[in-house]
Amino acid sequence: MSIVIASEIVETVPSALIILDRALNITSANRAFYQIFRTSPAETVGCNIFELGNRQWDIPALRTLLERVIPEKNAVERFEMEHNFPNIGRRTMLVNARKILRPGELDGGIVLAIEDVSIERAAQAESERAWQLTQSIVDTIRDPLVVLEHDMTIVMASRAFLTIFGITEAAARGRHLSELGQHQWDVPALRFLMEKVLPENKPIESFEIEDDFSGLGRRVFNLNARKISQPGNHVHRMLLVFEDITDRKQRERDAEMLTNEISHRIKNNLQIIVGLIGFEAKTAAETGTQGYKAMQARISAIAELYDLISHSKRGGTITADTYLKGIAKTMSATLLGSESGIAIDVDAEPIDIDPNRAVPLGLLINELATNAIKHAFPGGRGRVVLSLKQDGVDIVLTVTDNGIGIRDQDAAKLPERRGFNYVTIFARQLGGTIIPQPVGDKGTTVKVLLPHLAAPTGIVRSAA
Repeated sequence: MSIVIASEIVETVPSALIILDRALNITSANRAFYQIFRTSPAETVGCNIFELGNRQWDIPALRTLLERVIPEKNAVERFEMEHNFPNIGRRTMLVNARKILRPGELDGGIVLAIEDVSIERAAQAESERAWQLTQSIVDTIRDPLVVLEHDMTIVMASRAFLTIFGITEAAARGRHLSELGQHQWDVPALRFLMEKVLPENKPIESFEIEDDFSGLGRRVFNLNARKISQPGNHVHRMLLVFEDITDRKQRERDAEMLTNEISHRIKNNLQIIVGLIGFEAKTAAETGTQGYKAMQARISAIAELYDLISHSKRGGTITADTYLKGIAKTMSATLLGSESGIAIDVDAEPIDIDPNRAVPLGLLINELATNAIKHAFPGGRGRVVLSLKQDGVDIVLTVTDNGIGIRDQDAAKLPERRGFNYVTIFARQLGGTIIPQPVGDKGTTVKVLLPHLAAPTGIVRSAA
């Protein structure tokens, strides 16, 4: 029964098996051997291993190994040989040999297990060629880059990366990214982002990091990361590219500093003009006082813009809520005074405003609010609300008061009575549209649609 079971096992094994006697003659072979080498039992059994076929097994190294197995009671493990076989072509084989003894025998035979690893070796060679090609491509890219495993250890580093960070390929490969240099890359925010690249397939776009790097000094890098994978391969890796933006960043900071300095000087000059107008208003006839104050308010609105720019950390870009609050504050000071019963409130969103449109926007808001203050509150008490909010892709400016409103018979005279000529001019300059609102005796609302007011995405410009 045990012989039958052993025979079944031998026939089931996918590797080619042959048994040799002490003279290295083949005594038996399994079905896999006959199928792989396309031979028959009649051509195989009784033949010496080295004379089999066209003597393709007569390999000096294999002969030495086999002839040493019996006297030295050793085994051959994973002996690899590559050969052109008559019926199947060039193949790479792994051979395992072990001595077998029957009861009562001092010298036995040898069992050979032969595994065809041609496909694996070809795939390995192709992988090595692909790796060399990839490394060549990587080394031609000017920006430093690395390929990382899922655990953030370095698989491949470009020549630019090794050169810039002063590290050898041997020292980089297999190391965790956070261990490089003086641990500049061990940043919690970066680590959090990178942990999402592989499992969630979310790329990193322009993650900025600034630090002191050994041998480089203070540098600023933009990091971009992508998940990479090979079709048919479940292994996923990450490509991480380092873009040195130090010089560009310094130019931006220099430009920002210059913009802020110029804006500060413009603001000071405008405030001097406001002060001079205020002085003239004190000595002017009462009929001319309102005109002086209106001029003060307009210039103060422009001065407020340049004051915000001079303190901006965003290269000239300002937010709507901050700008409107500044305008409301200066209008309260120039037109109303501390004893006034009229309040100017702001209800605006922090929308980034295109700096090149900020001046006409400030003048438009100033004009609408001035009109409300002059005409809506004959009793000297009330509230004006300045609002700037996003409405889909557009932005809507709304100036509302809770004053006496506009009677139907006065609606036709609206341009003359409420300074709408200026409003129309500034709205047109902004590419905006005045949205008609119902008129009545319960306050007044003016809405202006401003589709081009927001700062362009990703572009920060100065207000020259």
